[in-house]
Amino acid sequence: MVQNSFTLYKLVVLYLLDKVNFPLTNSQISEFILEKGYTDFLTLQQVFSDLNSGGLITSETLRNRTLYSITDEGEQTLHALENKISSGIKADVHSYLEEHEMAYRNEVSIRSDYRLLAGGDYRVDLSARDRDTDMVELTLYVPSEKIANSICKNWQNKNEIIYQYLTEQLF
Repeated sequence: MVQNSFTLYKLVVLYLLDKVNFPLTNSQISEFILEKGYTDFLTLQQVFSDLNSGGLITSETLRNRTLYSITDEGEQTLHALENKISSGIKADVHSYLEEHEMAYRNEVSIRSDYRLLAGGDYRVDLSARDRDTDMVELTLYVPSEKIANSICKNWQNKNEIIYQYLTEQLF
């Protein structure tokens, strides 16, 4: 029974990722799974690890967020075993995504990251996407990690204003 439950948790994660056309964060997926009481946090982290090492999902870590996407192999596996997911769980996924999809899309479409360069400066990479299109990508070089971190935090809330300003000034 434990193995069957673990397989079901994997299928639920794959199903969730398959129903969106953008990556989901660890916390977004965890929020759904834990809120519904399907499993506990530690088991879910093992599910992510198994799916990732099995090539069924990919992960990308940006700053303190891990983004997951389903792979072609994950889609094939899901479609072969989708009948193992109850209609109730599928309804839960659809309902949950209907309520949260726009906020989730917005959350993962705004990206920021920084890294230390050999000379001691920091490179800050910022982007804003709409669906599969990069609307803006900026790279800034700054002298300290404190500034780099501040820029990344502010980008999340101010990217629309900055994009609008740039287009107005350059158009």
